Amino acid sequence: MIVWLNGTHGAGKTTTGALVQQLIPDSRVFDAEKVGEALMDIKPGLPWTGNFQHWPPWRPLVVETARHVLDYAGGTLVMPMTVLVEEYWREISAGLARHGIPVRHFVLHADHDTLRERIAEDTVVGPNSPFRLRHLDPYAEAARTWLHAEAEVVDTTHLAPAEAAQRIAKAVMG
Repeated sequence: MIVWLNGTHGAGKTTTGALVQQLIPDSRVFDAEKVGEALMDIKPGLPWTGNFQHWPPWRPLVVETARHVLDYAGGTLVMPMTVLVEEYWREISAGLARHGIPVRHFVLHADHDTLRERIAEDTVVGPNSPFRLRHLDPYAEAARTWLHAEAEVVDTTHLAPAEAAQRIAKAVMG
């Protein structure tokens, strides 16, 4: 099984994902961004698109990596990864479904002001990351048009990451 934690950059996916992994027995965190980083390391570089998710190899490589890890180790993969393009989500989820891998898709949501505040105060990536700020509007559009209908929304506006993780783990484990 895959527990996919979606939401905009800065929503707390990585922090929450690590906590979810501690609550779900026999689970591992798989950060699909590392697949993108591997593609970015190809020399000479692939044609730049502004985001590795736009490279056609990224999506099937995420599916195949997850499949092979699950085939090898079993258990559950917790995948904290922003996917805001509906076509990309459909490609990934269909690929996982073709391999019979069930996915529980969660969106960590916070209101716009809370997200801006979290991004402004981030001490890991750095305050006011232009990359994260650029994704606020695309996230709002995805949430309005398709994303919230495709996932279980966990409103983290007033939740600590540990509380969000507990809600997700409880939903997954019944």
